[in-house]
Amino acid sequence: MSDFLTLSADYSVAPQISIEDVAEAKATGFAMLINNRPDGEDPSAPQGDEIAHAAAAEGLAYAAIPIGHAGFSHAQIDALDTLMRDATGPILAYCRSGTRSTHLWALARARAGDDVAGIVEAAANAGYDLSGLRPMLDALAGEK
Repeated sequence: MSDFLTLSADYSVAPQISIEDVAEAKATGFAMLINNRPDGEDPSAPQGDEIAHAAAAEGLAYAAIPIGHAGFSHAQIDALDTLMRDATGPILAYCRSGTRSTHLWALARARAGDDVAGIVEAAANAGYDLSGLRPMLDALAGEK
């Protein structure tokens, strides 16, 4: 697949990955996979336990932070912050299209105090439009 899109030196996103993509992620240098897709959202796609098993077989860390239609919460941002802090190498996060993974990263980075314009630019360079999320990014950045 190789549809791994870089947002920062330590974080990339992808649309739904296959079992075969797990080995490619390992070969590319990722240390962790983060699944932002709720199980059952697409029954024909590999579910979290299948990706987790493939990740373990490749020696990759795996975590799930499912993001459904209810949107984002501080608990999800907290979970990503913890995973990013404790990661032993680059992270590949995925969901259906990569958008939720990008949005969660953007929210976490804005809350951490990163430059919002830089976050928006990084996402745009990867093909993701954060214009609708900009007010929330600015608000989170302002809380720092």
